Amino acid sequence: MANASGLFTPSVPHFRVRVRPIGFSARVVCFGNIEGAEKHASTLSPSQSPLPRLVSKGCKLVGCGSAVPALQISNDDLSKMVETNDEWISVRTGIRKRRVLSGRDSLTTLAVEAAGKALEMAKVDPDDLDLILMCTSTPEDLFGSAPQIQKQLGCKTNPLSYDITAACSGFVLGLISAACHIRGGGFNNVLVIGADALSRYVDWTDRGTCILFGDAAGAVLVQSCNSEEDGLFGFDIHSDGSGQRHLNAVLKEKESNNALDSNGSVLGFPPKQSSYSCIQMNGKEVFRFAVRCVPQSIESALEKAGLPASSIDWLLLHQANQRIIDAVATRLELPSERVISNLANYGNTSAASIPLALDEAVRGGKVKAGQTIATAGFGAGLTWGSAIVRWG
Repeated sequence: MANASGLFTPSVPHFRVRVRPIGFSARVVCFGNIEGAEKHASTLSPSQSPLPRLVSKGCKLVGCGSAVPALQISNDDLSKMVETNDEWISVRTGIRKRRVLSGRDSLTTLAVEAAGKALEMAKVDPDDLDLILMCTSTPEDLFGSAPQIQKQLGCKTNPLSYDITAACSGFVLGLISAACHIRGGGFNNVLVIGADALSRYVDWTDRGTCILFGDAAGAVLVQSCNSEEDGLFGFDIHSDGSGQRHLNAVLKEKESNNALDSNGSVLGFPPKQSSYSCIQMNGKEVFRFAVRCVPQSIESALEKAGLPASSIDWLLLHQANQRIIDAVATRLELPSERVISNLANYGNTSAASIPLALDEAVRGGKVKAGQTIATAGFGAGLTWGSAIVRWG
């Protein structure tokens, strides 16, 4: 499995018989720092890295898909609800419109649609899936939405399906988790879905937050391969719970008229029913956090991969704010023409933003097979992480 620094270590299954250790292939991928290792030469490709590689199996991204709700809400629409206007929103955020679930729409349905498109591109049958990871902070069932996606995809083999909750960092953590399952668990096809419906937790009278969020789903099929074809070069992941005060949607007790509340038998029992608050955010602090931590994380992932920043073909960040995207690109000295952004059309779609933007870039012919992408997610928790990947 992998540790937080990006170093993969092999996972060995338990058997009832004694098994003689088996040596690993000489050509395997190292994702983390090895103490005392020599500095990487800036001209080296991942396959030429002087660091020892610690796994005998690689993984690659072979299919993607996305889906958005039909209802589109423009900045002008919002100006009829709160004191704002298109210029005020677009100048500060880069957002001009967003998609929002309505009527009979469901997040699960969007996730299934995105997943189906990813499987179709990858030419993988649902019955060949080994694992489904649903990266979301807004499941439609308290106990998780992933099994319902498995059901609606028609997977007859009942592959393990579970949710990952890490807000806007969720999809990046899902990619890394998929790699761990492939390398350490022997899985072959892992479906990683990022899907969120934050519109359900927005205070639509608060112009500081209601202008930011939209709903969407995106998916990527991660497939096993030999180490020569490996497409996940390095990663870097972190969290800092002390930053929760800057971005949260906390559990709040409802006022109750339950007759049992006053029976006096047990103080504080039964518990009051609870629900989550609307999203609370200190925008300035979140901005400072992102422009400080995200470039550092990408630089760390590049160092672990043995790659210079000049090797990046595309920068693909969580689509939160265009100012953040521009600041990170400037720090990494990447020109705007190598930055992927669809924020203007969809707003902040949380865990869906990276796979949604990737899918549009791939299907639009912008991202091509063999190109290197530096991607990073960041958000509530606080959590943040980055990965250096190759498409195709």
